[in-house]
Amino acid sequence: MRYEAPTTTKAAATLMAKEKGAAYVLAGGTDLLVRMKGGYIEPDLVVDIKRIKAMKEIKKTATGFQIGAAVSGAELGENSALRKAWPGVVEATNLIGSEQVQGRCTMVGNLCNASPAADSVPAMIAAAARAVIVGPKGKRTVPVDQIPTAPGRTSLKKGEIIESIILPKRPPKSGDAYLRFIPRTEMDIAVVSAGVSLTLDTKGIVKAARVALGAIAPTVLLVPAAASAIIGSKLDAAAMDKLAAACSAACRPIDDKRGTIEFRTKVAGVLARRAARIAFERAGGK
Repeated sequence: MRYEAPTTTKAAATLMAKEKGAAYVLAGGTDLLVRMKGGYIEPDLVVDIKRIKAMKEIKKTATGFQIGAAVSGAELGENSALRKAWPGVVEATNLIGSEQVQGRCTMVGNLCNASPAADSVPAMIAAAARAVIVGPKGKRTVPVDQIPTAPGRTSLKKGEIIESIILPKRPPKSGDAYLRFIPRTEMDIAVVSAGVSLTLDTKGIVKAARVALGAIAPTVLLVPAAASAIIGSKLDAAAMDKLAAACSAACRPIDDKRGTIEFRTKVAGVLARRAARIAFERAGGK
């Protein structure tokens, strides 16, 4: 196995593209090293991206925030401007693992691991986040929901690396939230999760919304019908019932040792309702 630590994204992408064997990116390593230790993968090349400046920065721009692929969950939580603008995204990422893991794990690594139960992904999709991808043919930007294609698989082509995540600038009177259900109180994998982002008009009515669900399908799902259910409302009982029904209808879960199909289908609607209420209050709704 070869280990490389380039100092530019282009160099990292070139290494990944030229490797004829199995090549993996090392950001925090909280997924990669576990898989290596368990014998699930045997890399021929590991490319450490932590020495790339563009991947270690959180930039506030005129159009939002740009978060490098190697920025840890702990660093996200310490950024007050990001916490204020996108509390749901930060909270979701800060649910990954323990405090020790938070010092290493990254939301881009969480995204590229492509687990349907990934905590940061529903929040990013609800936030309309985009991924900046660098590869042999240059740079492209795609919505985060287009990255995972199946459990453990992504749409990234050979040699492509996600350099950063872009979170858009928040309109006035906006809020977001992320909730999950886990069997234990901490450090567990989501059985069901929900991310909601919304914006209110001057009268406190929801004028825009995005709802994403995790652990209820092979990939995290954006649910436009759930968003439509609350647009034009102040989250009255009828709108919330429609939201929950749309979320349950979108579910395509499996039975496993952590939850049944029936349980996941029901709880998806419950969590979406609760997350929507939190996002509404954060946006200044009453």
